[in-house]
Amino acid sequence: MSDIILLLGGNLGDRYGYLQKAKAAIQCRIGELMEVSAIYETACWGGDQQPDYLNQALRIHTRLLPEQVLDEALRIETQLGRVRTRMWEPRVMDIDLIFYDRLIYHSERLILPHPRIAVRRFVLMPLAEIIPDYIHPVHQQTIVELLNRCTDTSAVSYWSPHLHHVPSVLKAASIDLPSPTTSGA
Repeated sequence: MSDIILLLGGNLGDRYGYLQKAKAAIQCRIGELMEVSAIYETACWGGDQQPDYLNQALRIHTRLLPEQVLDEALRIETQLGRVRTRMWEPRVMDIDLIFYDRLIYHSERLILPHPRIAVRRFVLMPLAEIIPDYIHPVHQQTIVELLNRCTDTSAVSYWSPHLHHVPSVLKAASIDLPSPTTSGA
């Protein structure tokens, strides 16, 4: 069995729903889900005007080889409705293979570790949550060290479905909460 890290992301449609569907498909087709980061809402990387992304990192145990993981990830993206027309376009789902054990691998289709990890805060933050002390096999620094040195200033924040699926009735309600009182004892 190999230990892999996948990063999921999407910025179209029901972003949270697509994350859930992708995780279910990954468990059926790629391997056993071992650990999951929180969900992060992130600004589009690269300055393009697009809706914000939801991203989440997964640690998976798999029997598949790296190119097989890539093939399954691409199939899942397509089944969820992703259509590729250009790089860095809006998408319902993107599944990136970030690490495959400590493998350093280059082919026409796949580079491992993912070549842009160290310059993307939206990748490093969820990785720091689930594998903070993992030493990047090329950079020879931990994920936390890479995050601390990252110069990307893109907005990345925690996201919760409970905070973002508030019924419209409650959104429209104006509720005044009493201020806390202090007793002078």
